[in-house]
Amino acid sequence: QVQLVESGGGLVQPGGSLRLSCAASGTIFSINVMAWYRQAPGKERELVAGIISDGNTNYAESVKGRFTISRDNAKNTVYLQMNSLKPEDTAVYYCATLLRATRGGPTTRHWGQGTQVTVSS
Repeated sequence: QVQLVESGGGLVQPGGSLRLSCAASGTIFSINVMAWYRQAPGKERELVAGIISDGNTNYAESVKGRFTISRDNAKNTVYLQMNSLKPEDTAVYYCATLLRATRGGPTTRHWGQGTQVTVSS
C-alpha cells in the first residue's frame, strides 16, 4: 500500500505565494517520477510540473518562471513552490508518483487526494 498525503493549499490573493507538499509513504523501493497536476472546474486534469529521480524537471508553459518543483528523496516528498499566483491558477492540485514497491517489481502510478488552491482578491 502506498499513500500520498498533500498539504499547503488554501486561499491566496493574486500575486501571492503558496507551497504545496506531498509525502509518499508505505511500501516503496524507488520513486521514478514525482509530479503535480491540477484540475480546474469544467476542465481536464493537466500536468503542472514533474521531477524525476536525477532532479530533471519539466513545467507547463503557463507556470514556467513562477512555479518551482523540488523533491527530498530521503523523505519521499515533493514540493511545489508557487509564486506570482494568478486567478487562473485556481484548481485542485494533485500529487502523483510513478514508483516501484519492490526491487524488480512493476512501476505503478499513485495519486494524492488533492488540495484546493484558490487565488482571489
